Amino acid sequence: MKAVILAGGKGTRLGDLTKEIPKPMLPVCGRPLLEYHLTLLKRYNITEVWIMVNYLKDVIISHFGNGEAWGVQIHYYEEAEPLGTTGGIKAIEHVLQEDFLVLYGDVMVEMDLSRLIDFHQQHNADATLVLHPNDHPADSDLVELDKEKRIIRFHAKPHNSELYYRNLVNAGLYVMRPQLIKSIPAGCAADFGRDIFPSIVGTHYLAGYNTTEYLKDMGTPERLHRVEKDIMSGRVERRSYRHTQKAIFLDRDGVLNDDTDFIRRLDDLILYPDVPEAVKRINDSDYAAIVITNQSVVARNLCTEDYLRQIHNKLETDLGKSHAWLDDIYYCPHHPHRGYPEENTALKIECECRKPKPGMLLQAAKDYCIDLSASWMLGDNERDIEAGRAAGCYTVGLATGKGLRQTQIFPDYFFFSLREAIDFILDDPLYDTAVRMYKSYQQADKRPYIIAIGGNTRSGKSTLTTYAKSYFKKKGMSVFCIRLDDWILPPSGRKHPHDIYQVFQLEKLNQDLEKIRIGEEVVLPGYAAHPMRKPIAVNYEYNCEDVIIVEGISAMELPFVQSQAHLKIYTSIDFTTLKERLYALYKWKGFPDEAIDSKWNERLEPEYYRIEKGRHVADWIL
Repeated sequence: MKAVILAGGKGTRLGDLTKEIPKPMLPVCGRPLLEYHLTLLKRYNITEVWIMVNYLKDVIISHFGNGEAWGVQIHYYEEAEPLGTTGGIKAIEHVLQEDFLVLYGDVMVEMDLSRLIDFHQQHNADATLVLHPNDHPADSDLVELDKEKRIIRFHAKPHNSELYYRNLVNAGLYVMRPQLIKSIPAGCAADFGRDIFPSIVGTHYLAGYNTTEYLKDMGTPERLHRVEKDIMSGRVERRSYRHTQKAIFLDRDGVLNDDTDFIRRLDDLILYPDVPEAVKRINDSDYAAIVITNQSVVARNLCTEDYLRQIHNKLETDLGKSHAWLDDIYYCPHHPHRGYPEENTALKIECECRKPKPGMLLQAAKDYCIDLSASWMLGDNERDIEAGRAAGCYTVGLATGKGLRQTQIFPDYFFFSLREAIDFILDDPLYDTAVRMYKSYQQADKRPYIIAIGGNTRSGKSTLTTYAKSYFKKKGMSVFCIRLDDWILPPSGRKHPHDIYQVFQLEKLNQDLEKIRIGEEVVLPGYAAHPMRKPIAVNYEYNCEDVIIVEGISAMELPFVQSQAHLKIYTSIDFTTLKERLYALYKWKGFPDEAIDSKWNERLEPEYYRIEKGRHVADWIL
């Protein structure tokens, strides 16, 4: 396969930077941009390259010559006068007798070209356009795909303000059949994206290859600086599908937007206020942002599949206003239950894509080269958690939407907002603590190594416990976790509702911990954290695991912990944050504001101030 690089532009937006150097020769981390193109092509054994030159052509020709130093064979074609992105290719059509690549000389590209070429050949397309979302869709030319990845429309800017569009942009890299060149008028200035492709979309098969890999136009000084920063950080290389990727999978209703039950109209979809910034944080990271959503509204005949895509276009448009984007949206239109007169019987089936099955996550992993074990599934429903777990992802429950209020399936982590969850995933705030815990374990000479984690309500104890357990397991250690909340008496069994000595049955709890340590089984009725949940019976039986973690607000009160724990950690929280989180907790539980105020005042003296004294027992305070 041959490649054509379009390198004749003047780069006027770059100002003085291109007065003596053509844009494709601008140094990027010490190397001309075109060197990156040639290195990429050589890696995939594309060694015959045509470079279309015009402005300051001698700079390019004198530097690269015949390309031998880069392991390729370079030919040059000089346009007598600029004819857009098509003129040079039309002029050399006699040498393009088989499918060929087209690259723009001012776009930094790092991607797996073999996957792109395979996609092009599998679709038997006249041309395959590389596509991706961007952070400014409102002033971009957008592309519309059908379910088979065929491009069906081009939407030039400015867009109709009364319509919604998918955030999918022509990235400036194509695979073409030579026959397509016949569609290009000879001797006329034309542009592929603006003129040629829109004019032939109804007569030729144009396929769209959506990718999360790195393609960035370097047409301004700011973008040039950003590309250099991304190269130095390793992000450009990491985004190539030569390496596995990772994703944050997001349920839609109740996570990104109000869950009004069966969203069937455009006006029904309303984003939560913190969502655009949370999604933007994902966009700025190494994770892809991918929606995984059950949409039985189609099977129920509440809306058509085409109208559902319009709803998703609104979602993408609303995010785009805040410069955020989704890398893709996967939806299941099916529903398994038949028997309703208005239903779409063709979609009333048992499928492999409807959550709790992991089909949509597995398909996304295939499409975007994703390592599911390094990825996260975020949702407000136990179906989301089951699907994420089945796919091998970390799972996060959110208090928004349905809030997992009635679940019997519990996520790895639970947060009260999407932004809180995304900050935790991306900032990884517990990594250093887990490393310290592991080093402490290594230095201890007794097994099992017992860690106690205490602190006030909503101070991060269970989050730290889960994270530490995961970290120890990655190091080959087995971990046994004891959740002190399982000893909490239900409200009906408490004489003094906020006396933690009674609420946690501290005397029994201390005795049970001694039993567990020596291998005796302890069976408990369990504790339901939400009034709508049913308690689940729990049995504790220690099987010689390397590490025991004892976690709960009463941990530092226990003689067992004070005498047996090798490491005692107190998770501290400032008073203002504690109050905010407690209010959020009671809101999630359904309490009215006045009842929450009462709860807060009732718990201060007998519980919070008493627990705070536990910091004096701790080895570490976080």
